[in-house]
This record gives sequence, C-alpha cells and structure tokens, in this order.
Amino acid sequence: MRTLVRELLLAGGMIAILVLAMWAHTGSMPPLVVVESSSMVHEPKGEIGSIDAGDLVLVHSSNGEDVVTFAEATNSSNPHYGVENHGMPGDVIIYKRNGEEDSTPIIHRAILEAKANQTTDHDNGVCEQGVYDSKTPGLNGENGACIITWDVPGTDIRNVESINISFDGQDVEGKYECGIDAAGHGEFTLKIVDWVPSHPGYLTLGDNNRCSDDQGAAVTSSGIQAASGLIGPVRNEWVIGISGSEIPWLGVVKLMVSGGDSPGISQVPGSSFLYLIILIGAILALPMAFDPIARKLLKSSPEMIEAEREEAFSKMLKIGEEE
Repeated sequence: MRTLVRELLLAGGMIAILVLAMWAHTGSMPPLVVVESSSMVHEPKGEIGSIDAGDLVLVHSSNGEDVVTFAEATNSSNPHYGVENHGMPGDVIIYKRNGEEDSTPIIHRAILEAKANQTTDHDNGVCEQGVYDSKTPGLNGENGACIITWDVPGTDIRNVESINISFDGQDVEGKYECGIDAAGHGEFTLKIVDWVPSHPGYLTLGDNNRCSDDQGAAVTSSGIQAASGLIGPVRNEWVIGISGSEIPWLGVVKLMVSGGDSPGISQVPGSSFLYLIILIGAILALPMAFDPIARKLLKSSPEMIEAEREEAFSKMLKIGEEE
C-alpha cells in the first residue's frame, strides 16, 4: 500500500511539474486545449503541422493586440510579413464566441482586423451615421461612439465606410484560396463585399471552411449561428490566446468521454486512432526495451564494478571469520 501511494504521488508530481513548465512557457492557464472539430483540417486523413480534431494545442497568452493577421503576414511591406502558424500565413487564435463565457471556444485563423478610424458622438446609442459601439472611446473620452469609417492593417484600405477586399493575390498580395464552390464552378478566392463590421475586431476563418467565415462578411457565407446570433468581429478581450505547437492525437482520449455539445470523435481523422494506439504501445514497450540495456550499462559502469568487488571482498572476509 505504501509503495502504491508513493508511486501515485510521484506520478502526480511529474504531471504538476509538466503543467507548470507549460504554463511558464505559454503564460496561459490552462496551457493546452483539445481541438474538437475539423474546421482547421488541411488534409482529410490528418497531417502533422496543421490542426486536426483530437490534437492538443498550446495556448500562448495574448491580449489580442499582438495578433498577426493573414493580411499583415502576406504584405511584403509589413513588419510581420512571413509570419506563419499551422501551415498558413497569419496567427491562429483561440477566442470566446461572441464573448460568451459558457460556450466552447473557437480556434480559427485571423484574416484581417477592422479598426475604427473616424468616430463621432451618439445620441443614447443611436447614430445618425455609422454604427454604434459601446466600447469605442468617444470624442470626450467616454465609452461609446459612432464609428463612421474603418481601416484594415496590412492593406491599403483606409478611412472607408464599408470594407471591400479580394484576397486574390492582385487586390492585395495575399491569396486566400477557398477551393471549389458549392455549385462546383471551380476554384475561387476569399472576397469581402460591402462589409460594415458591428464593432472593431478580427474577421476569422477556419482553414477547412471554404471561406464560410464566422462574421458573415464573405459572399459565400451566411455566417455561423451562435447562441446570440452571428459571431461578431472578435474583440481583443475575447481572445484567449494564440495557438502554438500541436501535440498530435493525444486529445482523442478526452473526446472519447466528451458529452454535451461536443462532436466527440466524429470528426477525428481515422489515422489519428492508429497513431494513438502505436504511440501508447511504444510508451508501454519503451520501459521493457530499455530495462535490459540499462542493466547492462549499469553492470559495466566503474561504480558497479567497484561495488561488486567490495561485495565479493566482504563475502571472503565473512567466510574467513567463520572458519
């Protein structure tokens, strides 16, 4: 019983050290999230380097203001040019859907940021021009203002009343391919048409969602329905963190026992189960394979040879004393 308790304490201590180390590395708690859906999948059979359902992903702490968008990462004149995350330009962020505390966080790529440019005062939340946002500073420093025009960092879009942009590699340097459209008409790219954001924030996309974006800004999308309707642009304070490295397959175990609104293992690539079984088998087999090697190394070490000599000498002395 004492041995069992000691082993359990040792295992618990190792897990605690591992979690604390990841916390120190990411600055976020919890430092890991399990990917539940296939919205970020690049290859249907799964792929290391992109995010598959069942993967664990490190969450690096962020205040939202340090997020690099696809538009910025594909602009050669931008200081963030070339930044990639999980196989494509721009950061992948984890955020609260519409800021809802009780909903499952979303992990999608930040495509562009809509920033307020010109603002004016409001009349009890009513705007003669533009859209009202309660969190945008007003002209007198008070919270709440009517946003008249917008900027999009990483592009030439400045001081516009609505956002129009085509990620076709010509309108802007970045080309965002969406695959074949619903009618089967061939390849198309992300196009934003006359988008007036409901407030400042990030427009996001799942890499596997064929340009069906979360905010309803793309011409191919009607938006994702949440408990409170369409997901608005992702405010800085909704950002939980920026996605870091993936730990493939291990999150499948958690999805197996998930309930509620979780899709469970329904979207996990089949190969992930195979790789998980191989990984578990390797972990179990490793101690058995390592044990004879360790014994052999220990037996041939100078310390072990000296200990055997001392033990043999002690036995000879004992035999001599008995005679």
